[in-house]
Amino acid sequence: MLGCRLIGLDNPRDLSQIKNLIVYVEMDRCAADAVAHVTGTKLGRRSLKFVDYGIMAATFVNMETDKAFRVVSKEEARDLAPVYAPEVSGKARQQLLAYQRMPDSLLFTVQKADVHVSEFDLPGPTRAKAKCALCGQLVRDKREVVMDGMTLCRPCAHGAYYKHVQEVEWPDMDWAPDEACPLSPLGFQPHPAELHKVRN
Repeated sequence: MLGCRLIGLDNPRDLSQIKNLIVYVEMDRCAADAVAHVTGTKLGRRSLKFVDYGIMAATFVNMETDKAFRVVSKEEARDLAPVYAPEVSGKARQQLLAYQRMPDSLLFTVQKADVHVSEFDLPGPTRAKAKCALCGQLVRDKREVVMDGMTLCRPCAHGAYYKHVQEVEWPDMDWAPDEACPLSPLGFQPHPAELHKVRN
């Protein structure tokens, strides 16, 4: 909550505040989940951004005021756990209690920052679409790359984490709902195997 307080949002989960909040997390570990849980930000809502720096840090941005602060975890706090929770045995339990007792100044370094949020990174509907000239996939929000006059997706332009992809068929691939499901108010018909689990 320190980052939210610094940018003037004391209750980020409130609808009037969540729409003004964007958070950048710099590591895909438990801290990222903690930030998402406390602030209510989500990748799918585009209010939570992941940048893979491998650093236990997060930057909180108030879109209404343009205030931004980067909060970085201090590694030294681990060494102070025995001082703040000497009565607790077990490293993990001791650290958990000690962190609750420590002042913010021992837990974090705080940096004021300037963060420019592109219109193509904002929450809301897709603002631009482009088709990759090689694979034909649709690229949203200006993530395409132009090379030698060709519009490409990033996997085609720079390579991807996956290799040797091949389109395949799978069992029941032609299955489709033939009537509304009585268990679903939205009319979604689950796969027969899933429906069998529910009924039994």
